Amino acid sequence: MERTLSYSEALREALEQEMAADPTVVLFGLGVDDPKAILGTTKGLLERFGQERVFDTPLAEDGMTGAAIGMALAGLRPVHVHIRMDFLLLAMNQIINMAAKMHYMFGGDLYAPLVIRSMIGKSWGQGPQHSQSIYPLFMNVPGLKIVAPTTPYDAKGCMVQAIRDNNPVLYIEHRHLYYQKGYVPDHLYTVPFGKARVLNPGDDITLVGVSQMAVECLRAARHLEEIGIKAEVIDPVSLYPLDIETISASAVRTGHLIIVDNSWMTCGAGSEILAVLAERGLLKKIDVRRMGFAHTACPTTPTLEAHFYPDAGKIAVSAHDMLSPGKRWSPAGELHREEVEFKGPF
Repeated sequence: MERTLSYSEALREALEQEMAADPTVVLFGLGVDDPKAILGTTKGLLERFGQERVFDTPLAEDGMTGAAIGMALAGLRPVHVHIRMDFLLLAMNQIINMAAKMHYMFGGDLYAPLVIRSMIGKSWGQGPQHSQSIYPLFMNVPGLKIVAPTTPYDAKGCMVQAIRDNNPVLYIEHRHLYYQKGYVPDHLYTVPFGKARVLNPGDDITLVGVSQMAVECLRAARHLEEIGIKAEVIDPVSLYPLDIETISASAVRTGHLIIVDNSWMTCGAGSEILAVLAERGLLKKIDVRRMGFAHTACPTTPTLEAHFYPDAGKIAVSAHDMLSPGKRWSPAGELHREEVEFKGPF
């Protein structure tokens, strides 16, 4: 039987195995030693590796990010946990002007192998300051690698790859992904950056979903399948480097492309993908659309959240509209979170 783990279990296993294999790996951040263990991703690591390698930090994002950069320059491989991506705004100078530029400014003699874990996504009405996905800001910064794996398999492999990479890596985790399950090997392995994952084959339309939106695209594909539409679902996995080849090949083949961002659309990941396709002259062959957050601050109430975030139903309706203009249709029923699990092996 294939071995199945949740996303959070896969992350925890990646950290434990890589820390056991490499004594220079240290893990720290708000709540890593809390009983809830960052939704289980750091469970048992303090007990195994001790407080010199696994420790909590004060509410001082700028200072602790600077400490993490110093550790990396001194020969350690730190994994710095930020419970929310919003809090990276308090450490922008450290991340952008220090970590991202260190290798360049010193002519390759120095490097900062730092992993910055940051969580995105709605939770229990956390509102404008605690639900943001600002990864497009970081896609604009040379020197950073940015990954947003969706499957448990990729979660483990990308974490190991991120720890071993000599560049600072922004590792994006959506809260809803922690409960997804899928095939995960028990040994150490890496997933190389810059290679997208085809989660569902199809010939009629290409759906590209960033992070948890890949799950929504899979649910949308199930809705569409009921009316005979076969959607190809692609998870970019890494946003920089970005695998534009897999996306463009699929979109040219199907002739229709919807990119679903886990952020606002202006200057987003979807915008970057469409810009590259335009530069290659491919938009003459492809009908394209973008989806993402409504252009307002993240709301707090569930009623407004339903309008703010893309979901499977909205994606399915948009896909149907592209393929059958003027014909109204809406999916029957909803697919719940636990109904989408990732199969393997990959």
